[in-house]
Order: sequence, then C-alpha cells, then structure tokens
Amino acid sequence: MRYGQRGGYTPAEQERRERLRLRAAEWFEVGESTKTIAARLRVHERSVTRWRKAWREGGAQALRSKVPVSKEKLSARQWEHLEAELRRGPLAWGFGEDQRWTLGRIKTLIGRLFHVGYTIEGVGKLLHRHGWSVQVPARRAVERDEEAIAAWKDEVWPAVKPPRRTWAPTSASKTRRVRG
Repeated sequence: MRYGQRGGYTPAEQERRERLRLRAAEWFEVGESTKTIAARLRVHERSVTRWRKAWREGGAQALRSKVPVSKEKLSARQWEHLEAELRRGPLAWGFGEDQRWTLGRIKTLIGRLFHVGYTIEGVGKLLHRHGWSVQVPARRAVERDEEAIAAWKDEVWPAVKPPRRTWAPTSASKTRRVRG
C-alpha cells in the first residue's frame, strides 16, 4: 500500500517505512532471500526486490527517505480554529443552499480564514489525516415533500421507466432476409 487511504504518509509513518527498508538492508548484507525478508517485514516481495536493487546500487543510504513529508500549511492552532468553524456549519459562512460541507467549500473557508491555498485533493487529505471522513446525513431534509415524491413515483416514473423485458430469451445473432 503506497499511500494509506489516500491521505499520504505522516512523518511517523514515513519514519516507520524507512526503518523497515534499513532493516531489510541488514538482511541483504547477510544474504537473506527476498521471500524471507518479505515475510519477516510483512511486505510484498516486489517491494523487497525494489529495495534490494536500490541497495545494490547505492547501499543503505539509497534506502533512506528521499524527501521529507510535506509540512502541513496549517498550524495546530489554526487546525483547531478550522474544526470549530466546520462545526458551526456552512450556513454560518454563507453557504445557504444546503447544510453540507464540500471540499470546495472547505477550501474556500481555509482561504478566507488563513489566506492559505489548498487544492481540493489537498483539503481531502488534510481532513482525512485529522480523522474527518465523508459523511452521509443522518436524517432527511426538513424540506422533503413526501406527497410530491409519491406523486412523482406514481405519475412520472412509469412514463420514463423503460419497458420490462420479456421472459423469453433473445437472440444475439443478426438476422437477414432469405433471398428468394
């Protein structure tokens, strides 16, 4: 798994992965097989093969993390402030169409509050990293009109619904008129 649940590696996870690669390097030196190392570290054999190749070409240094995990643009204090604002709801920030936070709206909110730019995907990763997930509303909308829904199901849906298939099997072959 390269990036657990699309959230990217945290610094702790990046460090843990580096320790795995360096432990593998120790076993490369004593001649352990790829299969054995993969089983001990509980990783895929392809990963161990890739690590072994890098180790042969550049030693243990080649197995160290190349780039540090990107530093979050929001400080811990800013994140707490953002969480509080998210809990107030979208209506408090002028998003009156519905009562849902979208990634686009959160991106806009971050820009307004902290003058920091995030991409939509970056906002998703940020939220996921901090334990937020996609939510489905627990209750139905106040504006929901059950009578209108029932009328639509009875009157409109039958008109647009495709006809039901017959039970008889159909043929997939082309048919041609027989020449006489």
